[in-house]
Amino acid sequence: MSGPTWISRSVSRLLPSPPSKKNDDGVNAITAPNAIKPAATLTQAATVTVSNPKVASGGASSRVPARSTHARLQATLRQDGEALSPRMLRRVLQDLQAIMDPQVSEVEGGRRATEMAAWYAISPAAQRRDMCLLMSEQFVADAEIVKQAQAQFTAAIGTPDEAVAQVNFRRATVSPRRRLLQRFSVYPGGVQFLVDLRVEILPLLKGEKRLLALDVEMEYMFSTWFDVGFLELRRISWDSPASLIEKLIQYEAVHDIKSWADVKNRLDSDRRCYGFFHPRLPDVPLIFVEVALADGMLGDIMPLLDEHAAAADLSKATTAIFYSISNTQPGLRGVSFGDSLIKRVVETLKQEFPKLRVFATLSPIPGFRSWLGANAAAMLEKLADRERALLGRAIGADPVTPASFLAAAEAAPELPAKSPVRLMLLHCAAHYLGRGMKGSKPIDPVARFHLGNGARIERLNWAGDPSTKGIKQAYGLMVNYLYDLKRLDKHRSLLAQGKIPVSGDIEDLYI
Repeated sequence: MSGPTWISRSVSRLLPSPPSKKNDDGVNAITAPNAIKPAATLTQAATVTVSNPKVASGGASSRVPARSTHARLQATLRQDGEALSPRMLRRVLQDLQAIMDPQVSEVEGGRRATEMAAWYAISPAAQRRDMCLLMSEQFVADAEIVKQAQAQFTAAIGTPDEAVAQVNFRRATVSPRRRLLQRFSVYPGGVQFLVDLRVEILPLLKGEKRLLALDVEMEYMFSTWFDVGFLELRRISWDSPASLIEKLIQYEAVHDIKSWADVKNRLDSDRRCYGFFHPRLPDVPLIFVEVALADGMLGDIMPLLDEHAAAADLSKATTAIFYSISNTQPGLRGVSFGDSLIKRVVETLKQEFPKLRVFATLSPIPGFRSWLGANAAAMLEKLADRERALLGRAIGADPVTPASFLAAAEAAPELPAKSPVRLMLLHCAAHYLGRGMKGSKPIDPVARFHLGNGARIERLNWAGDPSTKGIKQAYGLMVNYLYDLKRLDKHRSLLAQGKIPVSGDIEDLYI
């Protein structure tokens, strides 16, 4: 019997079985060997509490300091709240060590990793968390070897041996954890397993710093494995396999795809969709972008999502509008390939459509409403007395207050063009996008992405997205980011200086 199988059977005798889960039809669902359960279950297992007999009558509980895996491995008995007993924890550690045994081949190491992943997939969340803690705390570089290598490097600085000493120091700091992760990546589903495993530990990091070493190691390895040089740009069309098109429906994060007719519209003749693919995840786009070809910059998302709208005349197309960009793998957080995707797509589009001159986005402003709720008073203070009086008369409030202004803003879709409330919302949105900074970066997440890629804020679009989601995010406002191919580096340089690049139209909206 294999080690992981022994662990699974032994643990099942010591712990209560998790309740069976059912799918939407009420049928018991069976987890596939390489599937990982939702991250929420692992997050729920992160807090360890035990009843305090002294306050039991009052219904209170007290937190017990979590023991490190080092302490648990040396212990005999399990404390309340710990998933695996010390004996079981030692057995899991032995099987993890067996995966990276230098005496076995990569193939055998990968086979052992497959068994471990299968055990992980069917285990309760708390047991899985114990395995992650072992991977984070037990597979570390030898402190004494690192200390010696560091001393040798320090002594060699300024001598002919400096370069060699530096290499030796770097090698000494490489943890065995890296080899363990590499062994997991050997088997067919191993890379996806690791990406999904990181999805589980990310929500835990704020309260469980012991997992940080594992997370940092995974991010480093993923940045190497998923370097853009290893990624393939592929067009996704209506002729693509149905399983791939289903991935678009599943992962679309900006404008939900509601039906097959909806996705067919987004893959019509006047549209293009491209994704980055990795050889080890050939059937899943890591990130994809949806593009509309038009004869000018667009400011309204609804015609693009209209399933019955006629296709645009490609012979007149001068503008490519990027209206949706979606990452599909949360476990690859910190690995950036959006910039490269846009550049590659621009190059591909220019080859197919030489008349294209303008490359821009039609983007949501997801953080605007919440920001305005906290900053309405400060923005009203910026108004001159005359403008504040006009705004007060328009909303029937004298003097105008943040609450009265925000209440009037709820009617944004119906506001006429010359409404002082509408104009004030545009002022606020321009300030939020063009001057709102968090540290050295734009405060809005979408702005942070596009401005970091060298775009500039070009134009605000009133009622660009009148959907419920659009109203909830930004009172229906949308924004165009312009990718001026000759000024991308200039815009990045401005951003590095703390200056957000904007067009004259946006500057005119500042107050």
